[in-house]
Amino acid sequence: MNISVVIPVYNGAKTIEVLVQRLGQVLPTVAEAFEVILVNDGSPDHSWEIIIALSKQYPWVRGVNLMRNCGQHNALLCGIQAACYEITITMDDDLQHPPEEIPKLLTKMQGNFDVVYGVPRRRQHTWWRTLFAALTKRAVAWVMGIPSMQDIGSYRAFRTEIRRAFEHFRGSDVLIDVLLSWGTNRFASVTVEEDSRMAGKSNYNFAKLVRVSLLVLTSYTTVPLRFASIMGFLFTIFGALVFLYVIITYLLAGSIPGFPFLASTITVFSGVQLFALGIIGEYLARVFNRTGGRPPYTIDTFTDKGLSAE
Repeated sequence: MNISVVIPVYNGAKTIEVLVQRLGQVLPTVAEAFEVILVNDGSPDHSWEIIIALSKQYPWVRGVNLMRNCGQHNALLCGIQAACYEITITMDDDLQHPPEEIPKLLTKMQGNFDVVYGVPRRRQHTWWRTLFAALTKRAVAWVMGIPSMQDIGSYRAFRTEIRRAFEHFRGSDVLIDVLLSWGTNRFASVTVEEDSRMAGKSNYNFAKLVRVSLLVLTSYTTVPLRFASIMGFLFTIFGALVFLYVIITYLLAGSIPGFPFLASTITVFSGVQLFALGIIGEYLARVFNRTGGRPPYTIDTFTDKGLSAE
């Protein structure tokens, strides 16, 4: 078995050296040949200098330096497309994903699965982030067409050949989990340990989690548009009933309710219209980004070192 490990790096100067050392102890026990691809996602610290040093020290370390910060999933896509071996493993650079848990992922893959997620036994997050992340993961699983697959995360192993399903993907809004579902529906998960963050703090705040949710709902499915259409249809019926009520009231009572009734009706219809326009606007923004030709990532430079270790 040959393995490529892809790690997006952002402000990882204090952790990637230890991470590579631990990978160097684990990978020889599970793979005949292996490589570690470190993708520097526009880190403002000196992560790239450390990656260069690591690539000189270890012949199985490869480094890719992006021209700007493109986002975690975009950096992952870059590394996945550069992977050379038949199994790809993705993990974070903050040491919360122990390399010692990799054998669990590989063992689970032997059960005729194409993608295996490592699910933490106990998450190291605040309650609000855990709740919002759970809702986002349910949305992702629903878009993937696998509602029962709720255990989604960045610690995953999959067969590299799956990337053929999205090799022509050129959008700037990337979500690796959905792209993997384009190539297979054989997903599984296994419980792993999750360590505390060694340094720094998470880059995912509330605003970014909301952005990911909108990305999921407006980039990879048309369900929100259908929902807006259904809302429009229902309120058209509601408007017809209101009009009928006004006519009947006028014929029977000779007058109709005044300003409060009119204001409440206008408010309801205006809210629905703005809601529908907001959904359409999100889709137009995605179309604009994709047709504008903006690539998911742009490589500045890379280390030209050996691709594997025997």
